[in-house]
Amino acid sequence: MTQRPKRPAAPRNADFYGAPVGVGPRYQPPGPPRPAITAGHTRPEKPPLSKQVTTLWDYPSQHYGQTQQGSQSYEGATPSYVIWNVIQRFSEPGATVLDPFCGSGTTLDVCRDTGRTGLGFDLAPTRPDIQQADARSIPLKNATVDLVFMDPPYADNLDYSDDPRCIGKLKGDGRYQRAMKLAIDEAVRVLRNDGVLAIYVCDVFKKDRPFQPLGFDLFAAARQYLDPIDVIAVTRHNRTLEMGNFRKAADEGNFFLRGFNYLMLFRKRAPRPDQTSR
Repeated sequence: MTQRPKRPAAPRNADFYGAPVGVGPRYQPPGPPRPAITAGHTRPEKPPLSKQVTTLWDYPSQHYGQTQQGSQSYEGATPSYVIWNVIQRFSEPGATVLDPFCGSGTTLDVCRDTGRTGLGFDLAPTRPDIQQADARSIPLKNATVDLVFMDPPYADNLDYSDDPRCIGKLKGDGRYQRAMKLAIDEAVRVLRNDGVLAIYVCDVFKKDRPFQPLGFDLFAAARQYLDPIDVIAVTRHNRTLEMGNFRKAADEGNFFLRGFNYLMLFRKRAPRPDQTSR
């Protein structure tokens, strides 16, 4: 009788957030289309783009429409439909939208699609319309932005750049949280009164490390200066979530794969008469 082959063990160079660890820079040149996850598996068809009306968002594609927003090959890129929904809900045509962790430029492309003015900054710009700057020190005047969308590093989960200032080099043991507090302070500074801050983030779990509830940490930091609007769970469509070796390791190790991202929405409150504007 033929013996069934054993399932491979979970890769040593990957975490159970669903991303490779220490395997090179975040951005890689475009390659051929990715194959199906398993034989007979197909992803759901892309639904029509529409504004979400619940606190559970699901969209099985990185991009909406027939063209890409940002780069499909940029590891950790924000799903463009998330940015589209935030922009449609919380800004008007002509509004100024800032992304201080601009990555491959997804926010800038969505702004062009929707008639907004996009401003993108990153420590390691990937294209000419992204300016180089640290999210903790944005070169903009106070109260000049209508909406800030940020998808920051999730602590040291991915290797973003060689820049020693990169927040993505900091562990989620307090160092990452302190750096992100400064980035949130900058977002508050440049926001106009009644402007909106959107933070897209995921918790992190790695073997041999404590669970890192980054969503709760950033929510607490932002709430010091901003009024919460809502918290949304965005379903993650990551290939590793369907891989048998990852699922088997999670089951046997009694831990959970990351199935959703937080989208946390805040509004900048107008200062009281006895306070100075931030």
